[in-house]
Amino acid sequence: MEDLTLFEAEYKMMDLIWDNEPVKSGELVKLCDSEYSWKKSTTYTVLHKLIDKGVAANNDSIVTSVIPRDKIQEIESEQMVSRSFKGSLPAFVNAFLSNGHITRSEADELIELIETHIKDNE
Repeated sequence: MEDLTLFEAEYKMMDLIWDNEPVKSGELVKLCDSEYSWKKSTTYTVLHKLIDKGVAANNDSIVTSVIPRDKIQEIESEQMVSRSFKGSLPAFVNAFLSNGHITRSEADELIELIETHIKDNE
């Protein structure tokens, strides 16, 4: 699998693209200035990196995503669990939950998610 890990600035820009696409490149410059105080040159540098990675496209000054947000989140989540928790999802969840509490509703939602993703090995 190609490396689709995004640096912080790349992810910030993709958030703007996902939330506003299709977006004119000039409007993207304004959004990046407004949200992050980026200069035009910074915006275009980050955009070119995203295009080179195959995550975004700029056709006739219209910027769109090539890879949907949920796919990038999936890839980054898998890499983080693999790198930081040696691939152990339970270790990740334990670390996440050790800093606070979750509501009964959140717990029920997590249980439902887990149950829908259980793969029978039989």
